[in-house]
Amino acid sequence: MSDLVFVDTWGWLALGHRKDAHHHEVKAVYKELRAKGAWLYTSDYVLDELISLLFRREIFEESVRFLDGLLNASEKGLLTIERITSARFASTWLLRKKFQDKTRISFTDLTSMALMKERGIQVVLTDDEHFEHVGMGFRKCP
Repeated sequence: MSDLVFVDTWGWLALGHRKDAHHHEVKAVYKELRAKGAWLYTSDYVLDELISLLFRREIFEESVRFLDGLLNASEKGLLTIERITSARFASTWLLRKKFQDKTRISFTDLTSMALMKERGIQVVLTDDEHFEHVGMGFRKCP
């Protein structure tokens, strides 16, 4: 596994929603990443998606607990939450136009790809095939 790992909405949702079909698998991968000292990244756009989805699927208190845990991890330097700045938005817009044949890729996923390219992150904790289909050298984890 790489030292730099981007966690996509899918990864956080599987980790934070105990009834998710992939919860135990992702929990084990997450623990392994932590044990190996991997640097974990995500973005504010990913967290936006996560908050919307998690609160629909998990009880309120558990959603709050999980998200507070992510925010605390960020404050402690265990997780880097990158912001989608104007420059990153512009880079993403270029990707949106470049991948005109891949209309099913969400803009949030494209922001993640732009950020990963900028930061040199090649590994993404996701089940989303789009990350591998764009030909930018990304690898899915698990």
